[in-house]
Amino acid sequence: MQLLAVGLNHTTAPVSLREQLAFAPEQLGQAVMAARSWFERIDHRGSDEAAILSTCNRTELYAASTVPDPLDAGAHFLADFHKLNYAELRPHLYMLPQHDAVRHTFRVASGLDSMVLGETQILGQIKDAIRTADEVGGLGTYLHQLFQRSFSVAKEVRSTTEIGAHSVSMAAAAVRLSQRIFDKISEQNVLFIGAGEMIELCATHFAAQNPKSITIANRTLERGEVLAHRFGGRAIRLADLQDKLHQYDIVISCTASSLPLIGLGMVERAVKARRHKPMFMVDLAVPRDIEPEVGRLNDAFLYTVDDLGKVVQTGLENRQAAVAQAEAIIETRVQSFMHWIDDRAVVPVIQHLQENGEALRLLELERARKMLAKGEDIDAVLEALSKGLTAKFMHGPQQALHRAQGEERAQLAELLPQMFRGRR
Repeated sequence: MQLLAVGLNHTTAPVSLREQLAFAPEQLGQAVMAARSWFERIDHRGSDEAAILSTCNRTELYAASTVPDPLDAGAHFLADFHKLNYAELRPHLYMLPQHDAVRHTFRVASGLDSMVLGETQILGQIKDAIRTADEVGGLGTYLHQLFQRSFSVAKEVRSTTEIGAHSVSMAAAAVRLSQRIFDKISEQNVLFIGAGEMIELCATHFAAQNPKSITIANRTLERGEVLAHRFGGRAIRLADLQDKLHQYDIVISCTASSLPLIGLGMVERAVKARRHKPMFMVDLAVPRDIEPEVGRLNDAFLYTVDDLGKVVQTGLENRQAAVAQAEAIIETRVQSFMHWIDDRAVVPVIQHLQENGEALRLLELERARKMLAKGEDIDAVLEALSKGLTAKFMHGPQQALHRAQGEERAQLAELLPQMFRGRR
């Protein structure tokens, strides 16, 4: 069984490609089952495991498989599922086997592979992905153990290092960028599209700047009203955007929509109604909520999740010591997990030895019982039992030693005495 991680992230692929490879939340269960079927068609033993993590910054397939080339199989699955050209996708993928896959999983969970170094949101996203995979039967012994250990590693990294200190969140970066367009956010009307965790985080940061008004646009009005109430704002339906977009100076969007919610024409009409007063727009969604062509308008300043990523990279030098400490912790835990995998590899051998030993024991025990039933002396029966067990257990190793030659015989000659060195 080989562990693997195949995918792309904000460092290997632009948002235009990431959105093509992204899985919608309602797709994940089906995709996990499709991944298992994909591997099982290649190797019919049916013991493969799979889980998929899909966020605005990454799409990754984690698997444990017995197929001959699991990395290539995993990469082709991602391309096939999304109907993408494999040759065009392949240069953007990282394909990590066994040891590297384990290290990558631990780094992702700990926030070391995130656009915002040390951010904690990714851990919740991993837990959601694993819960989905588990619900559809995607997890087995290997992936379950891998992710449980990744959670422990993440907790250790966050509690013993300063990896999260000094980090600039995407929400804080959005505020910082908006201040380049508007001197005073307190004089601006702010619209948030969506009501998820990222929007909640952004609303918290912008609310601290006391904007003129806060509005939440959401598909479900009731959920939008709950979030709006927290910040003294109001809620509208997504369907109202067409008529009300022009009222807002700052627009932050992050939904799970598979298609853009705001098109070029909608923004053109809004800018015209605003008499070309600038609009600051941030699209944190993948796939994108706002058509990229909007960025070409003179009075619309559109930033994507990748643009904000460049802002949050500032101050990295302040965290290098914490990163080194975190990497050391992760490397130690990787070695521990690989030792567990090595132990798993010999489990079938140990089970086979135990089954053979039990069969021999039962055979000699039955022979002894028959001797006792015939009235033979108990000491003679015990003597025969012990000799019979010893002869049967020694037969295999002795035959192996006789058949072996050269280096193999030398190795057996060294190992066999250790194997049969029992307690005295």
